[in-house]
Amino acid sequence: MKFTDEVVRIIKSIPKGNVMTYGQIAKLAGSPRGARQVVRVLHSMSKKHQLPWHRVINTKGEIGFKDEEMYAVQKLSLESEGIQVSSEGKINLTVYQFWPEC
Repeated sequence: MKFTDEVVRIIKSIPKGNVMTYGQIAKLAGSPRGARQVVRVLHSMSKKHQLPWHRVINTKGEIGFKDEEMYAVQKLSLESEGIQVSSEGKINLTVYQFWPEC
């Protein structure tokens, strides 16, 4: 399966109330150093594939958006699924990180 297709499949599999990191998705999709490619897939294909883009965060467990509006949308989307997000935009990966059985 192509990397992009695998990334889409993995992102679609993230259940409500869980998150995955860009790097984690890249590694599971077969490209351990492909985190930036995951960002590209999310940016270009989220609407087309109705991806739960808000469930993908950076490796530090943080919301990566610098844009205030997008940051707020992601934070509110995560919180609406029961995920606690700190005032600094951090998510506890020990609690909320999803590890699919691929």
